[in-house]
Amino acid sequence: MMRFGYGTNGFANHRLNDALDVIAGLGYTGVALTLDHHHLDPYAPGLAGRVAAAADRLRTLGLAVVVETGARYLLDPRRKHAPTLLDDDHDRRVDFLCRAARIGADLGAEAVSFWSGVRPPHVPPHRAWDRLVRGCARLLESAHGVPLGFEPEPGMLVETIGGWHALRRALGEPDGFGLTLDIGHCRCNEPDPVPACVEAVAPYLVNVQIDDMRRGTHEHLEFGEGEIDFPPVLGALAGCGYRGLVAVELPRHSHAAPVVAARSLSFLRQAEAASVRRAGQAASLPAPEGARP
Repeated sequence: MMRFGYGTNGFANHRLNDALDVIAGLGYTGVALTLDHHHLDPYAPGLAGRVAAAADRLRTLGLAVVVETGARYLLDPRRKHAPTLLDDDHDRRVDFLCRAARIGADLGAEAVSFWSGVRPPHVPPHRAWDRLVRGCARLLESAHGVPLGFEPEPGMLVETIGGWHALRRALGEPDGFGLTLDIGHCRCNEPDPVPACVEAVAPYLVNVQIDDMRRGTHEHLEFGEGEIDFPPVLGALAGCGYRGLVAVELPRHSHAAPVVAARSLSFLRQAEAASVRRAGQAASLPAPEGARP
């Protein structure tokens, strides 16, 4: 069975402990924890004690965890997601990611997820790329044994699986540099069908985010509101042996978080059951004439 989680960026109006209680109470087995002002702020006083308390709470609730780093205004109250690894003040982003890795290690996180950022207009492409490679290399040195999951993000410098491969090659193909795959992003801007995307990157997956989406539009939608057929996607994840978290990524649905989270888990469980049925039906079909027994 898939291990479904839910992202705390979809519980922005809840205290962290309340969000964890709701997520676990609904039946999720994991959480994608976005470090933010109100959710384990890495810059607020008493961090060590707060991290230890969060780790205890996760264990008590039986929730696995991945650490997400996409808070909108944590580092700069005026610039969304800034600074990134591409900005002139990129050292602040590197520091934040290194803090996230330490927090991830203390929480027993399965991965720490991050992305490149959007290239500022005044930064030439080659300089942005150099900054990205150097920043990722510094993070790898400070990862504390936690797998890193780099996420291709539509509109950013690295927005496709192909871009992730290029970045991994530039880093020397290190073992600790894995992939965070957002299922919706595959539909949004990858040329191949979503299940084929999953199968192509299976050896590198350390984290999966799941949501619905439409071709060419980067908008995280509830399941059934986009264009993705989910049973084949979940079948591909199961078939490739992925055992990590599959966490719902709906960052703009906090206004109805408990209801949306409940609805999402019900949908995913039905889609998983459908994928199992389809696999069983395919296995029971007679072999093509001339095929080996």
